[in-house]
Amino acid sequence: MDLTLDILFTGFAFAAVLYLISVGLSITMGMLGVINLAHGTFAVAGGYLAWLFIHRFGLSFYSSVAVAVVLVGLASVVLEKLLFARVYEAGELAQVLLTIGIVFISIAVAHFFFGSQPLTISPPDSLKGNIYFHGNSFAIYRIALIVLGLLIYVLLWLGIDRTEVGARIRAVVDNRAMAENCGINSRRLFTVVFACGGGVAALGGAVGSSILGLSPSYPLEYLVYFLIVVSIGGMGTVSGTALAALLLGFGDTLCKVLLPQFGVFFIYIATIVILFIRPHGLFNRKM
Repeated sequence: MDLTLDILFTGFAFAAVLYLISVGLSITMGMLGVINLAHGTFAVAGGYLAWLFIHRFGLSFYSSVAVAVVLVGLASVVLEKLLFARVYEAGELAQVLLTIGIVFISIAVAHFFFGSQPLTISPPDSLKGNIYFHGNSFAIYRIALIVLGLLIYVLLWLGIDRTEVGARIRAVVDNRAMAENCGINSRRLFTVVFACGGGVAALGGAVGSSILGLSPSYPLEYLVYFLIVVSIGGMGTVSGTALAALLLGFGDTLCKVLLPQFGVFFIYIATIVILFIRPHGLFNRKM
């Protein structure tokens, strides 16, 4: 495959996975105003659960991913009710301590049950193989990842920008106090958004294991990537998160191909430059 085309294709697939995992973090941080460093835990939990259902219970790829997404979404509700709700009004230090504590607990649990070796989930037979076009080969599974990322983007955009529930979410993101004075039940919205964010992250973790892999250190290893996407795209915005995921996906792939030893430093430098120019991100709803 042509190098430029390969970088674009790989970067697009990587961006799709980053978007699936990060968009829930963007919305919850923008809406709840809570620093959630444990968002990657939802993604790796979805991946590990899907792997477990496939390899231990013999479920199909699609059934395993669906069940994992539902279970992580339900677990997100429990965590939101029992833990996160207690630190909404607390300071940033309490939020950081709680969420980083969840990260280290998840690392220990994953290491105990799944070991330290990285795992991956093989694509189903229907998504294996390549498509050839003008002498270039494209992995069907990565095409499916790109399509899935676009589909989730469209669904979230329509849901948030074109529905009554979405209008309520936007109102809480823009001005929580005013929204509550208008009769919007922000606590119920918090739970719904938290569950959806956790479920979509679980989806990204499960289907994106062929790119990011699955390991106990996953929530820490990719935490910076998720935070970069949210900080550049702006909290509380679906489109900004998508654009930031594309920039990071293409930029990371390009740097790793052309400058494999120093590529990661350019990503951090680019992030600093962008945030210096636009400290609230590219499309922050609170601007």
